[in-house]
Amino acid sequence: MLINVLKTSDANEKQVTDETVYNQRRDILKSMGFIGASALLTSNSAQAGFFSSDDKETFKTRALDYAPANQLHSEALTPEEKIITHNNFYEFGTGKSDPVENAQQFDVNPWSLRVEGLAEDPFTLDYDELFKQFPLEERIYRMRCVEAWSMVVPWIGFSLAALLKKAKPLSSAKYVAFETLYDPKQMPGQKSRFAGGGIEYPYVEGLRIDEAMHPLTLLSVGLYGKTLPPQNGAPIRLVVPWKYGFKSIKSITRIRLTDKRPPTTWNILAASEYGFYANVNPTVDHPRWSQASERRISSAGLFSRNRIDTKMFNGYDQVASLYQGMDLRKHF
Repeated sequence: MLINVLKTSDANEKQVTDETVYNQRRDILKSMGFIGASALLTSNSAQAGFFSSDDKETFKTRALDYAPANQLHSEALTPEEKIITHNNFYEFGTGKSDPVENAQQFDVNPWSLRVEGLAEDPFTLDYDELFKQFPLEERIYRMRCVEAWSMVVPWIGFSLAALLKKAKPLSSAKYVAFETLYDPKQMPGQKSRFAGGGIEYPYVEGLRIDEAMHPLTLLSVGLYGKTLPPQNGAPIRLVVPWKYGFKSIKSITRIRLTDKRPPTTWNILAASEYGFYANVNPTVDHPRWSQASERRISSAGLFSRNRIDTKMFNGYDQVASLYQGMDLRKHF
């Protein structure tokens, strides 16, 4: 008999963040002069996994075949409507409601994801292979934004380690670099640095290879039983639950194994505020706000009334050994 030992990091189905709330993150660049503060999205119509938009063809998600999560949970899921209407995805605009409003004509098929670099067998996956190459499973993870709000999301996907093992990394590979689609015609925020919040596109991210190979690190192709909406990173995105949300790069087109630490978008933009590691750490404040607590987006409203204490590594204690001997205040 397989017995699952529950950990403090396991989230409860009753505490998972609503889909609508997940899409309404704060604008991090407010004080940097690129963008102004945006009003929070109050309501959006979300039915059958897609949004309606006037005079535009709507993006439609489809049901996925996957293994449901088998762990028990102590936290309530964030409602789906909130997860899909409260987003930071500057490629589609800097306001929280911009992604859902501007991404509904995003064309994800055809798509290609290239895995390359220091590997014996580099390869490319097309759109269909993203869903068929590896068995899909549901994983319910907490998601902590650097802006001090959080959700609980039922992702669907497969282990990043499975993808990398298929490429057979060379022993010289020490890091994994990621790159988002660059397509200004479809992504209006990429047309200029001003439109995209000061970011130089394409969006790039990176992990150490041991972080990338950790069992918790997920490539997500869906949530709430369906393929990802474009505002959530369709057709495939990274999910690293012990790190702040900006590390979980969306709409990935390239993964590269390298021997050098890759540049990452927010670290390039403001290195003193957004470190390479970006591990959730309640003892290291952002220069402009505390990280000791967070507002959980819930079914009761956009944010629950009371703040909750933020846990080290977002509560995923099993990753602590990855950073043994490191000064996590210095390597933030």
